[in-house]
Amino acid sequence: MKVLLVEDDESIASQLAEALRAENFVVDIARNGEDGQHLGETGAYDVAVLDLGLPKVDGKSVLRAWRAAERLLPVLILTARDGWSEKVEGFKAGADDYLTKPFRTEELVMRLRALVRRAAGHAQTKIVCGPLSFDAQIGTFELDGLPLKLTALEWRVLSSLALRKEVVVTRLDLLERVYEGDAEVDSNSLEVIIARLRRKIGHDHIETVRGLGYRLTAGGQ
Repeated sequence: MKVLLVEDDESIASQLAEALRAENFVVDIARNGEDGQHLGETGAYDVAVLDLGLPKVDGKSVLRAWRAAERLLPVLILTARDGWSEKVEGFKAGADDYLTKPFRTEELVMRLRALVRRAAGHAQTKIVCGPLSFDAQIGTFELDGLPLKLTALEWRVLSSLALRKEVVVTRLDLLERVYEGDAEVDSNSLEVIIARLRRKIGHDHIETVRGLGYRLTAGGQ
């Protein structure tokens, strides 16, 4: 799951990014509204966390620009403004959720996971594909009812596939959701991760669609 965090307070942004990365999120940070608007319009993100009081371009203007450009990524507004009128204006601009400062990081994580899950079209928190199940609300995988141990990179790839089960996910899409924007990526790193996952969950459950990408499938079950 990849998050665009648009927050000008360096301390808050660093703390949030650290907490989200600990929960296996991939995080890109924009320090002002201008950069945030550009990243949101051009990057592949599962969800955005958007502060309202931003330099250069304010948060509501950024959000309106994203929606005008038909960017459908779910957006959680993060702000110190707790007045009801501010919330109404945020929702009118196209926000999907709203969290006021101060807040608990655990609540932010749960809200973001819920937004990503619903945006992917899953009403239920648990996504099942053959013997594999993914609890999208708490972020855990089970295989045949037993906990599945995964590295951070394996989790990012498998969660991206699980949220789009039985649908082809392109190689580029997976790479963008596994690595942060400034990361140096080896050309065959994704194939190595896919190979490790196949050993853990079974080769039949991750299908290679030549020239397109990968698909998580229930296999022969």
